[in-house]
Amino acid sequence: MGVLDGKLAFVTGGASGLGEAMARAYAAEGAEVVIADIDAAGGEALAAEIGAKFVLLDVTQESSWAQAVAPFERIDVLVNNAGITTLGSVEDLTLAQFRHELDIDVLGVFMGIQAALPRMKAHGGSIINMSSLSGVKASANLCAYNAAKAAVTLMTKSCALHFAEKGYGIRCNSIHPGAIHTPIIDKVLAQSDNPDALYRSFVNVHPVGRLGKPEEIAAIAVYLASDASAFATGAEFRVDGGASI
Repeated sequence: MGVLDGKLAFVTGGASGLGEAMARAYAAEGAEVVIADIDAAGGEALAAEIGAKFVLLDVTQESSWAQAVAPFERIDVLVNNAGITTLGSVEDLTLAQFRHELDIDVLGVFMGIQAALPRMKAHGGSIINMSSLSGVKASANLCAYNAAKAAVTLMTKSCALHFAEKGYGIRCNSIHPGAIHTPIIDKVLAQSDNPDALYRSFVNVHPVGRLGKPEEIAAIAVYLASDASAFATGAEFRVDGGASI
């Protein structure tokens, strides 16, 4: 028996990267997994491989959220994982770039919680918001990303308090990965004039001397989705190779 038997887990950005790793781990632990992504081809292929369902989702659109959750009367686990990382200082970024970062990484989380909540309140559950090391530690060239992930960190705590006060039995926690080698890292490197130097700088931030692996984040996500974490809410789970010490 898996630790997630009988639970439905809805994972945004589930077609690749950390979302894919979590979807695979959840399925292996017995959950009914819903992969929600804007990448239909990737999401459908992964869903077929692991026995999951796929729904098309643009996390920046309220109507898309409504359509994505409509087929499901009950959601036990919501993972707000979909996100982007925009490289740039406060001088370098355009307003459009800053807004795009917030639309996906902050408003997408907000709308996701609102959409899932009616399907969780009656029985409780777990909401897992993907923040970042950048949600607690600033970088000069990650102005928009710092702002977005810091917002997710405090939004998570606010939601945790609200759910506790209402007696909903819904836990809300944030995961704060360090640099994890996923396709999003490759996209960030592609924005740099010196990708090799930038990669080395990512490694050097971590006292353990390497980037993280997607499955190391998925393991924390399994714990937070399971009943083993029933007393954890409003917490920051930092999985960053010691970078936040």
